[in-house]
Amino acid sequence: MKAVIETGGKQYIVTKDSVIYVEKLDVPAGQTITFDNVLMVDGKIGNPYVSGAKVTAKVEKHGKQKKIVVYKYKPKKNYHRTQGHRQPYTKLVITKIEA
Repeated sequence: MKAVIETGGKQYIVTKDSVIYVEKLDVPAGQTITFDNVLMVDGKIGNPYVSGAKVTAKVEKHGKQKKIVVYKYKPKKNYHRTQGHRQPYTKLVITKIEA
């Protein structure tokens, strides 16, 4: 059973027992979260969401991705700036898909 869910302004294709990394959610690790914004379940497409469909996931952990370096430079103006960024994420394990 496949489903497409929406969270954090992005869409994810999920199946049972799949692992996804999403934008950080305010749910403690070890708890479950239910997604009601289901765009598709087994070929049934919603308008915009499928009514009555739910996807349940378990929050496995929170973390930060690898650091990226943002380097700004303007030629001939003696302007150099270096900045780093680590995007926070939440690791989810999909436990149940209800149609």
